[in-house]
Amino acid sequence: MPRTKPQDRWLEGIELFNAGRFFECHETWEDVWKLSKGTERSFYQGMIQTAVAILHAQRGNARGARSVWNKARSRLEAMPADYMGLALSSLCITVDAFIEAAERGGKPSALPPRIERL
Repeated sequence: MPRTKPQDRWLEGIELFNAGRFFECHETWEDVWKLSKGTERSFYQGMIQTAVAILHAQRGNARGARSVWNKARSRLEAMPADYMGLALSSLCITVDAFIEAAERGGKPSALPPRIERL
């Protein structure tokens, strides 16, 4: 694991997510997830799965995107609407729409979801 603090890796992952670099984001967040416990661990896993779901949708794998997103959504919806400085409920709504677009036509034409920080 890099010598950076988990919080720094978390923030780096948010920047990667918002830049549309979902593979790199998921790799970065795995460093944080491995060190976490309890509710935070479940949250980080849901966020990692969200990045993976979007990546599947972008690559035309709508079925895989839906499968991974359903797992992520169940984790994230168990959290408060605003959690760890993020607008989680808003993120879930935009990811839902993105995955649905992928299911309707292969690759979604919309811009990928972004994380809103509070």
